[in-house]
Amino acid sequence: MEDGFVLVTKPCHDGQECHAVHDALRDIDHFVDALSSSLWPLNCLLHDNPELAYNEHRAHDALTSFMKSQEGWHVTYALPDLGHACGHNLIAMVSLAAGLATAETMRRRHLPGKVVIIGTPAEEGGGGGKIRCLEAGAYRDVDMSLVSHPGILHNSPLVRTTAYTHLDVAYHGRAAHAASSPWLGINALDALVVAYNAISVLRQQTRPDDVIGVQITNGGNKPNVIHEHAAGAVVLRAASSARLKELQRKVEACFKAGAEATGARVAVDVLPGYMDHVPNRVLAASYRRHWEALPDVPGPPLPPPGQPTWVKASTDQGNLSHALPSMNVSFAIPPGAEAGQPHSPDFEKAAGTKEAFDRAMRVAKAMAGTALDVFITPGLLERIREQWRRDVSEQAAIKECVP
Repeated sequence: MEDGFVLVTKPCHDGQECHAVHDALRDIDHFVDALSSSLWPLNCLLHDNPELAYNEHRAHDALTSFMKSQEGWHVTYALPDLGHACGHNLIAMVSLAAGLATAETMRRRHLPGKVVIIGTPAEEGGGGGKIRCLEAGAYRDVDMSLVSHPGILHNSPLVRTTAYTHLDVAYHGRAAHAASSPWLGINALDALVVAYNAISVLRQQTRPDDVIGVQITNGGNKPNVIHEHAAGAVVLRAASSARLKELQRKVEACFKAGAEATGARVAVDVLPGYMDHVPNRVLAASYRRHWEALPDVPGPPLPPPGQPTWVKASTDQGNLSHALPSMNVSFAIPPGAEAGQPHSPDFEKAAGTKEAFDRAMRVAKAMAGTALDVFITPGLLERIREQWRRDVSEQAAIKECVP
């Protein structure tokens, strides 16, 4: 039971619908296995040539060329989702394999519909490539978005992530000599220190799932002057976008307190971050069925049905989940020698192994099966939409969200 609902898996009898789903997964399994030999060199190329946000030129050319070689696909524009040390080569491979397998199975079974593979840039570092694609209309007429992300800790189709934003603060005071005439100055560094201490005191009343990271980026230029300028940066994370707004309001009040206490002027620039990811449990239930139906189920096991997996990280897929139904699958690859998690050198090496690639291909099969369910099962898309509307509406009202 979750949120007042009892989640019951629909039994699969020997009806035509269940046979169609089972046969589709078998076809997907065989198709992805055959495709993997072509994808493995592409995977290695992406892994060995990482590119940073909005500069994914080589990856763009490689992925575009590969898709142009596939029969029946029309490539209009493509940008990959790649970066350093986070396994984005595997994310790209899952998307390609799942999309191609879904489309090929639809073609063989004469199913109406369209599969779109949208490559997005700059997920890392606050680049927000998916957000820019969303605003530009790339997801117009798209019914749902299925993505994945590797790690080493869990396998889960019901992933929640935190909402995130970044603040830059600058204080402007008045310079003076610290020995001969300090009373003539206004100390911008004192204002920043007051704010820093106010934020430290604020932590006593923040929630366990609130995250506040503070950095002093400019602490003045010399020790014998009253500092005219000081600056800092703050990263905020919270369990929901509504809660993040409340946390941001409290932190900005700390900045204002520093200015009020010292007489300095303060300027706060907000760099929009990412919304929390709201996963769709109907899609997750479909993924679970296919993941467990495939042979040799790897560990760790999926969490109990309906139980979300909380990841204290943020992704631009969160913004998509507030615009259309979304599933952001987390999957575990065999860890490296040091069991390093994403964004570590150890994980970067692990993400380039054949074992990690094979795990990604398994994820692609389950994701393709999930997509096929929507085309095969009458009324499923509307159930997905209904669940999404309910979840987004409830999440928008939550300020004190407890994971």
